[in-house]
Amino acid sequence: MAALHRRLEAAAQAEGLVDVAYTTVDSPVGPLLLAATPRGLVRVAYAIEDHDSVLEDLAVRLSPRVLRAPKRLDAAARELDEYFARTRERFDVELDLSLSRGFRRLVQQHLPEIGYGQTRSYRQMAELVGNPKAVRAVGTACATNPLPVVVPCHRVLRTDGTLGGYIGGLEAKTALLALEAAA
Repeated sequence: MAALHRRLEAAAQAEGLVDVAYTTVDSPVGPLLLAATPRGLVRVAYAIEDHDSVLEDLAVRLSPRVLRAPKRLDAAARELDEYFARTRERFDVELDLSLSRGFRRLVQQHLPEIGYGQTRSYRQMAELVGNPKAVRAVGTACATNPLPVVVPCHRVLRTDGTLGGYIGGLEAKTALLALEAAA
């Protein structure tokens, strides 16, 4: 059965019939769903988000042509492995930011500017993107980040230094911050 799936996957890819490829990878913060379009990595999802629901959302928002096709995600999976092994501080994989728009996308584009092992407050991020009063909107942009870990919204904290929320749960946010602090 696995050999048949690999042949079907290769044929679908060769014919350009896969708009969204996905796979799951194990990580210290639980299984992560990775999804990519031909433009790049479009989604990283924690198990707490319900991977099946995430795939359904991608089928509605991007294309119904979704297929488990791990090869397209080899580079992203490798970079995540390196990150969790503390040998990678920045991701180089191509990103597809089409799931975000407007102010949310602007904030998400600036999140990688927060260095590995560093944090910023929601207020500092609002100032960075040129809208100092948009603290809550920055929180929403972080909460709706379709590429957690890779686009490091986990590095954004409340002004008082407490964690705030996180799409993968506070345990995952704490684990990511501890991983980076230990490097």
